[in-house]
Amino acid sequence: MPVKPPEPEQLSSSFEEPVPETTFDATEFLKHVSTRAGVYRMYDGQQNLLYVGKAKNLKNRLASYFRKTGLSIKTQALVSKIQQVEVTLTHTESEALLLESNLIKEHQPPYNILLRDDKSYPYIYISDKDAYPQIVVHRGAKRKKGRYLGPFPSAGAVRDSLQFIHKLFKIRQCDDSYFNNRSRPCLQYQIKRCTAPCVDYISEKHYQADIAHALMFLEGKSTRLIEDLVKQMETASEKLDFEKAALCRDQIRMLQKVVEKQYISGDDKDVDIVACYSNGPQACVQVFFIREGRNLGNRSYYPKLPEALSEAQVLSAFVSQYYLQQQGAQQQAREIILSHELDNMQTMQQTISQHIGHKVRLSSQVRADRARWVKMALNNAQTALKARMNSRTGTLKRFEALQKVLQLDEMPTRLECFDISHTMGEATVASCVVFTLEGAYKQDYRRFNIEGIEPGDDYAAMRQAIQRRYSRLKKSVQQPNRDKKDGDAKMPDILFIDGGKGQLRQAVEVMDQLQIDEVLLIGVAKGEGRKAGLEKLVFSDGRQDLYLPNDSIAFHLILNVRDEAHRFAISGHRAKREKARRTSPLENIQGLGPKRRQNLLKHFGGLQGIKQAGVEDLAKVPGISRNLSQIIYDVLRS
Repeated sequence: MPVKPPEPEQLSSSFEEPVPETTFDATEFLKHVSTRAGVYRMYDGQQNLLYVGKAKNLKNRLASYFRKTGLSIKTQALVSKIQQVEVTLTHTESEALLLESNLIKEHQPPYNILLRDDKSYPYIYISDKDAYPQIVVHRGAKRKKGRYLGPFPSAGAVRDSLQFIHKLFKIRQCDDSYFNNRSRPCLQYQIKRCTAPCVDYISEKHYQADIAHALMFLEGKSTRLIEDLVKQMETASEKLDFEKAALCRDQIRMLQKVVEKQYISGDDKDVDIVACYSNGPQACVQVFFIREGRNLGNRSYYPKLPEALSEAQVLSAFVSQYYLQQQGAQQQAREIILSHELDNMQTMQQTISQHIGHKVRLSSQVRADRARWVKMALNNAQTALKARMNSRTGTLKRFEALQKVLQLDEMPTRLECFDISHTMGEATVASCVVFTLEGAYKQDYRRFNIEGIEPGDDYAAMRQAIQRRYSRLKKSVQQPNRDKKDGDAKMPDILFIDGGKGQLRQAVEVMDQLQIDEVLLIGVAKGEGRKAGLEKLVFSDGRQDLYLPNDSIAFHLILNVRDEAHRFAISGHRAKREKARRTSPLENIQGLGPKRRQNLLKHFGGLQGIKQAGVEDLAKVPGISRNLSQIIYDVLRS
């Protein structure tokens, strides 16, 4: 369990009412600063937090900011804006490191190195309360009781693992609602991806054995699993059960192929390899996950740097935020191997160990397999950063071309686009995607479940989505202590609407109501015959419609943004529609539990049969009383 440090002491050595016209009196301030460990926060004249730092000796550290020579450009810029400094004393340097990490995560000061990808890692979750558990992907807090396996570097890695165990062990994929309402096997059984426990085609004992095998595979105990399957195959052969023996043989072959690909070391420890490569003001940090000697994959991070820094400086800030801020994913590692030595390695190791709840070893001077792992991670970091820089160069050219064709005074740096998706008015979803000079800025993407409109009314859906998006965004832009759910809380330079004049008019009216006039509104209308490549741009400022040539890189950028909004809306709509269609109306009837629902479905052969049945027919089903049958009848006809 994470160790909660003692409450730090708040030191009121700060100017409560700084005067912007005067410079910060550093000499007077430093007279009252303690030499103990702690955290300091620097503010400008508008009370905006500029920087958060920690120190073993606060007086010495803060004094270093105000010397007359030897300051970097970044530090000079920071010091020129300081009007107030607040200090918090802590009992130890380790506590200061933890407090600094929490404050950076909460406030994201502009002069700190920021870890921008804060998305939680996916896990595989196995329920332990069900007779026939399902194995599913899970993100976020671990509130449900059961087994959590991982972390996995990406959702794709989880899907690959789940796809493999469904194919190998035929574990059910459906949710509990779908499972409890089946009266016959589904398609997964027909294609040999499930053993149909929903209709008792497999006993609980045999299903639990399959779950145990799946767990062994996911925990990295593949050698033991193969040995177990070999014994089962030999036993089945002795009993002349050749079908069972052939199944075990196929499972063994599939396992051996996978293990050969994943196995990279005889070491069974859980290790993270963290490597950094920088080029000027840009850097890439690669994190590789080694679990039970298997390479589970890697993940790339691109910290936001205030200036060009050394790899060791970037790595120090990254490790602090990564292992002290995020929950779950990093708590598995027993050893963290770094590509560069850190100045505060011992303190960092102690703090991470306390926070995670078990001893963690940090090292950078490694040999043999571990040295090869570090080299592999460094090569990946270098390759990833070069690819990103090349991509950003191409994106910049597209934005410059867009400025030129739209005849704008300044180059736009933030684009947003809306689209609507539904199936004949069902499960309407609106999407908002964001593009910056870095490309698709997915952390600011938003979806809106559209409610309270006439089904199929695209205009009303567009109006509602834009109203919800920009009324909230406007408040966030105006509030310093904004809600982080609003992402970067910046207005776009251009708002694209997937549609013609009608859809664009909805956006114009909403923006006028909200008194937002700094955003250029453009509709991307389908061309003649709705053919791709014939799109035209419809403007809200009165200029004539514009057709761009197919070879225009500005046109390619617009279509890329539009298509991404379309994809994001469709995927959200399909998920919402599928969820609605999988939810049975029987689940909303009080007193009708899973067993009774299953009895009804088996008796009448499905939901349609239940809907057509009368009250007396319903009452004949085991477990269904006369009163309950009347309730069922009334609900299904309402």
